[in-house]
Amino acid sequence: MNAPLIVVAGPTGSGKSGLAVDLARAFGGEVVNCDSVQVYRYLDIGTAKLCKAERQRVPHHLIDVVEPDKIFTAGEYLRLGRTVLDEIRGRQQIPIVTGGTGLYLRALLEGLFEGPKRSESLRARLNDLAERKGTGYLHRLLARVDADSARNISPNDQPKMIRALEVYFLTSMPISQHFSQGREALRGFEALQIGLNPPRQLLYEFIDRRAEEMFAAGLLAEVQSICSRFAPDLKPLQALGYAQAVRHLRGEIGLAEAIALTQRQTHHYAKRQLTWFRREKEMVWFEGFGSEASIRSAVKERVSKFLARLQTPP
Repeated sequence: MNAPLIVVAGPTGSGKSGLAVDLARAFGGEVVNCDSVQVYRYLDIGTAKLCKAERQRVPHHLIDVVEPDKIFTAGEYLRLGRTVLDEIRGRQQIPIVTGGTGLYLRALLEGLFEGPKRSESLRARLNDLAERKGTGYLHRLLARVDADSARNISPNDQPKMIRALEVYFLTSMPISQHFSQGREALRGFEALQIGLNPPRQLLYEFIDRRAEEMFAAGLLAEVQSICSRFAPDLKPLQALGYAQAVRHLRGEIGLAEAIALTQRQTHHYAKRQLTWFRREKEMVWFEGFGSEASIRSAVKERVSKFLARLQTPP
């Protein structure tokens, strides 16, 4: 009999983390992070990590597992994530995977293709193109050779664009096609995928408030501390909020502009997340925030039915 696995997905700011903790406490679960920036140590304020006290309410996994100057890929997440799932199952607990990184979730559940190794020479040429012509040029190039990936990758996400272009030029096949071939799906689990979809305007208002609160809570000091210990061009510091904080600290933009850019670009990111998760056919959608009592009640009812079905002999 397959073990239960619960997924809580949705756009940034939709209340995934709080709902996951609530479900873990209600059903005997452990939370597994599925956010590509929360895996890094020291990036706390800008990633909206739950504080350590909140994380101690239930076990959390795959948060603060790698130094910010180290490369961490979807393949690494797949390997570590499946190990954690097996360990949680061995304790007869329910893994509750939560986060907004769709690629990580897909890797965990469906597997990844065996991609080509990094080509440092090709990456250097692509980085040079971005430096001379801008990241928008890279995005237009990607759209010509892999329209599906271009729709899912932000024009500001240079590392993902470079990897997609690298795979195409090394294999003559779009990375989006590779994803559908040769993958090994997760075995031994049956997943219930919960999707949160708050009203768009309310979500944007929450995102805007949270961006202001992050800067007020010390995001700039957090970035300064990280830059004092590591190089300022770290990949994690290209994430939303961090990239704008770096630009402000360099004197390129004022504080008000940094906050406004963070807000606007996070709106765009939330839309891309919803587009990604809407393609997941197994997702069960709830129209609200994970913090709402009515949503939590409805989700718990759905989870209860799911667990009862798994426990009923065929």
